[in-house]
Amino acid sequence: MKIWGITDVGLVRKENQDAYAVESRNGYDICAVCDGMGGAAAGKLASEIAVRTYMEALTETLEEGMDPDTVQSAMAEAASRANRAIREEAARQPEYAGMGTTLVSAVSGPEGIVVSNVGDSRVYRITSEGIRRITRDHSLVESMVQRGDITEEEARRHPNRNLITRALGTDETVESDGYRTELAPGEYLLLCTDGLTITVSDQEMLFEILHGGDEESCLSRLLAIAREHGAPDNVTAVLMRQTEGGE
Repeated sequence: MKIWGITDVGLVRKENQDAYAVESRNGYDICAVCDGMGGAAAGKLASEIAVRTYMEALTETLEEGMDPDTVQSAMAEAASRANRAIREEAARQPEYAGMGTTLVSAVSGPEGIVVSNVGDSRVYRITSEGIRRITRDHSLVESMVQRGDITEEEARRHPNRNLITRALGTDETVESDGYRTELAPGEYLLLCTDGLTITVSDQEMLFEILHGGDEESCLSRLLAIAREHGAPDNVTAVLMRQTEGGE
């Protein structure tokens, strides 16, 4: 597995509240992306705590030979641990009360890839056949789309598109959704915050990743498109490509 990552403050925000991490341990490639909320300092702190705690929990727990169900359970427990860490920090410092963050992650191992999310950061699977979103947003507009009240395109422009219904740190307990997927050699997973998805269309992502040029600069090209479109939020993305033999 080859992995690239990028994060940028964008053109409007004064501080980058996103965070991401990539780690390889015990035969697994682990990626996590967070988008903090709760004011500049609080959002930045929440995403940093979440990424650090989540990755620590998974690297301690994952062992060779785990089946996907066990991996998914480990990811859910790591998210719960990150949730507790954020709430404990907020309890120690009242100015951080209410801080939280999204979390989207992928763990690639010998038996496939397990994806987990809380909030509206996303994972896409990108192949020669097209681009498909794996995760489902925990947001007000996603609920409206599921009910048929608005279309996907209307959701991108909706004034309440930033209202999420689930996050790390906001409640005593948190539920993360889990998904399974596979990648053939040359296929990709893209993990990203909404700073990318509100400014770069699915088709632009698909083109740049498969046909836009050198894959080493792919995320830089996607970031450039986001900035051309105004980049009103922080932009963070991690790209995973399956290599021959899964290495």
